[in-house]
Amino acid sequence: MATSLVTEEAVTAALGTVIEPELHKDLITLNFVRNIKITGNDLEFTIMLTTPACPLKGVLQSESERALRGRIPEIGKITIAFDSEVRSDSRIAEKLSVPIKNIIAVSSGKGGVGKSTVSANIAVALALDGASVGLLDADIYGPNIPILMGVEELPPPRKDKIMPAVRHGVEIMSMGFLIPRAEALVWRGPMLHGAISQLFTEVTLSELDYLVVDLPPGTGDAQLSLAQLVPLTGGVIVTGPQKIAVSDALRGVNAFNRLKVPVLGVLENMSGEMFGSGGGMSIAKELDIDYLGSIPLDVEVARGAETGIPIVVANPESEIAKSFRTLARVLAGKISMLSYAQASA
Repeated sequence: MATSLVTEEAVTAALGTVIEPELHKDLITLNFVRNIKITGNDLEFTIMLTTPACPLKGVLQSESERALRGRIPEIGKITIAFDSEVRSDSRIAEKLSVPIKNIIAVSSGKGGVGKSTVSANIAVALALDGASVGLLDADIYGPNIPILMGVEELPPPRKDKIMPAVRHGVEIMSMGFLIPRAEALVWRGPMLHGAISQLFTEVTLSELDYLVVDLPPGTGDAQLSLAQLVPLTGGVIVTGPQKIAVSDALRGVNAFNRLKVPVLGVLENMSGEMFGSGGGMSIAKELDIDYLGSIPLDVEVARGAETGIPIVVANPESEIAKSFRTLARVLAGKISMLSYAQASA
């Protein structure tokens, strides 16, 4: 039998020249290449992604094939599989005994900018990409996530533990499930802290790659309590396009900075002819933080809120759904960079 001209050493050397664009290190150093199998001159292997929502899969595939064929002319068929291994924010495990790898806080300086809608669509988009995702409604004063996700009540408790609702592939918990719908809450300080703590400590969650937390608008007790209870991997600021929304968003960014929560970026929601555009870009430039793009005002998004079916599920081929899918992948990439930097520190 003829000896294969393709060897594991040659494959490793070739893939050692392929740089992961976000982490800026090669695939071999990162230990992203697994399960190398050589049959004759044909090659199979797996590339581990830092998240199922990785937007760079196509880039890594084409660059790997280019490097292999350039350095090993004799190579035959190349078969690349992809798997994912989401890194954990180690600070969460140190502080809480909850199976959550990363926590994304979604905030806004004021109400009425569609923050809850953004939270719901980010969570579902991540789940559609294959991640295990939870959605925590920490907006104690106006819990809208149950309506947006089309869930009316929690399932029965199990072993005296609260079980999350599951809808659209996302585990959901909200104070809206635990209080009468018409009851007005006037909690402050310790009461609010205790309520948010209950959402983390008394709910049985699966092992989650990401927990998306929908914060109440503003910069008050809820944000402070959440940051004290759990390390937040990163925060997203949602702003409207108007000048008044931008000034409020500035306070939201400053609040994250004071709480030492990395700001993943600013998203402009509901942009378009009715309200204008450009507010998110201006705040990003002013504070030198990333601009995550804009989501246009669209009647289909409002319709999804009424029916409990987020736009990424209701009309996945629409441009606005694609914008949310892209946003979720960008956030997943940013979190993988933060987690890698933390592990390397």
